Amino acid sequence: MTPSQGPPIVIVKKKSGHGGHHGGAWKVAYADFVTAMMALFIVLWLLNSSEQVRKAISAYFQDPSGTGKLSGSASAGTGETVSVSKDDMQDLKQKLEEAVKKRPEFEKLKDYIQLSVTGEGLRVELLESEKGIFFQSGSATPSPVGEELISRLAEQLVKLPNNLLIEGHTDARPYSGKTEYSNWELSTDRANAARRIIEAHGARPNQIVQVRGFADQNLRNRDNPEDASNRRISVIVRYQSADAEPDKPEASARGESKESGKAPEKAKAPEAEKNAGK
Repeated sequence: MTPSQGPPIVIVKKKSGHGGHHGGAWKVAYADFVTAMMALFIVLWLLNSSEQVRKAISAYFQDPSGTGKLSGSASAGTGETVSVSKDDMQDLKQKLEEAVKKRPEFEKLKDYIQLSVTGEGLRVELLESEKGIFFQSGSATPSPVGEELISRLAEQLVKLPNNLLIEGHTDARPYSGKTEYSNWELSTDRANAARRIIEAHGARPNQIVQVRGFADQNLRNRDNPEDASNRRISVIVRYQSADAEPDKPEASARGESKESGKAPEKAKAPEAEKNAGK
C-alpha cells in the first residue's frame, strides 16, 4: 500500500431480523409447580382444621349461594353457621358450660343452670331458688343476674342456624297478685322476656320459632309441686333435622302457647280455679 492510497475502507453489514426463539415451556412447568404446591398447602390446612370448618367448606362447594342448611360463609364468619346435629349437641353443651364458667359471677349459680341433651335438642334450663335468682318473685321482669346470664347464652346461641324454642314454667304455689293473672300469663310472660333479650343480641328473624307457656302443667319436681325448681325458663336448641318437621299436634294439649299467656280451653279448664304460682 502506497501513501497515496490511504487506509483501507472496512464495510460492516448488520443482519436484520430478531434473534432465535428461546421458548416458553419453562413458564408452563413453573405454573404447574406453583399450582401443585398451593393444592398441597390447602390439603395440609384442611387436615389440621376442625370438623366444623371442613363441613363449611364442603357445604360451600355444594351450595355456593349459601341458601342451604349448611352455609359456607356468613356475616359471622366461616364455620359459624354450621348446623348442630345430634352428634354435635354434646360439643355445644360443653361450649356453653365453658362460656358460663368464664364468668366468675356465674360460678355460684352452677347448680341452678342445667344443660341436657334431649330428644328435642339441647335444653338449657335456668332454675329458680326460693328467693328468686333470674326473675323477681311473682314477676315477669328479669333480675340483673337473669338478664346478664340470658345475654351471655344468647351470644352463643344466635351464631347457630338451629331454631330456638323458649319455655316458661311455674310451680303450683298460689299467686297473691291480681286474680285475672294466672300461671299461664306468668309462665308465658317470662318466656317472652327471655325471647326479647335473645333477639336483642342478634337472633336472626324467625330463629325463635316458639314461645311456650306451660304454667304448672309440666313440673320438674312432681313430688313437690311447690318446689322452687319448678319455676324455670328453658331454651331449647332444636335439632336441625327437626326444623323441617311440623310441630306435633299434642303440644297444644299440654297447655303450650306462642306469644300468648292463655292455654287452649281444654288444657286450661282444670286450672281455672287456681291462682298463679310464683
